[in-house]
Amino acid sequence: MTSSNNLERAAPLSHPPGSGRALRLQAYGGTGSLQVDIVAAPEPGPDQVLVQVKAAGVNGIDWKIREGYLRDMFKLPLPATLGIEMSGIVLQTGANVKSVAVGDRVMAALGGLGAYADHLVIDAEKLVKTPADLSDIDAAAIPVAAMTAWQILQVPEFDLRGKRVLIHGAAGGVGSFAVQFAKAAGATVFATASTSSVPHVQALGADQVIDYRTQNFEQVVSDIDFVIDLVGGEVVDKSWAILRASGVLVSIAATDLAARTPEGRNGIWFSLRPDTAHLATIARQVAAGTLRSSIGEVVAFEDLPAAIERNRTGHAPGKIVADFTR
Repeated sequence: MTSSNNLERAAPLSHPPGSGRALRLQAYGGTGSLQVDIVAAPEPGPDQVLVQVKAAGVNGIDWKIREGYLRDMFKLPLPATLGIEMSGIVLQTGANVKSVAVGDRVMAALGGLGAYADHLVIDAEKLVKTPADLSDIDAAAIPVAAMTAWQILQVPEFDLRGKRVLIHGAAGGVGSFAVQFAKAAGATVFATASTSSVPHVQALGADQVIDYRTQNFEQVVSDIDFVIDLVGGEVVDKSWAILRASGVLVSIAATDLAARTPEGRNGIWFSLRPDTAHLATIARQVAAGTLRSSIGEVVAFEDLPAAIERNRTGHAPGKIVADFTR
């Protein structure tokens, strides 16, 4: 695999009116399988909206799709435009759309692919109006990370007050929100993070942060009620020993979790569900400063292939967001 440090930034492409850039997967593989193409702007259907995308969040699913790990789960006709969350401005609405109007600033978790494009057609019901005090960059960092974190914490069938929660990968976009939500729910929060990310996770309110580069979490914590796995790999297998018999492990990273869950234990593979009403609430909380959205890096559109690779190999705490206006 080519190191992200050696990836060259592609030169911006010029394009005729009515068309725009799209970062498309040409074939399964490494960074070279992604290409910026010029494509025509799509036409919205009666219940759809055409959005000019201003910013988009980078997520782990991008490189997992790129590498082909999810090809059996997502049957994609190639080339396929990647990206699962965005913010932008409404350019055109379908005949039946009443919830948004031309000129409205909007944000969304797509529930599919296509955010890495200058123009996106999306069902109007998936859109949330962006609060006036929230920038497009900040808005693009919220939909997937915040809603994933929130919905994961709703999975256990017990009140989190007084419970012991362990969050693996707490410094990322999802983990940063999960720490805040778990603390707000009254849990004692343990978290794993890299050495450089420990201060970031501590500042989010975690009760104890375990540096996974120098410590083995299974030797530090025990009697955990709820494990949130955002990492996958051997972390899942090691977590059963520190999870109470009545505890729950939820993962967004281990697609094979069912096969790796010991008999009699509760392991749940999580998939995000659309919830625009709660996304709107979270966006207002971030805009008001009562909830912190962590952005680690902002890149240009042409830098998306390298940013996706950094998401795979490790990056600064918080979310990587692509600014399409650069």
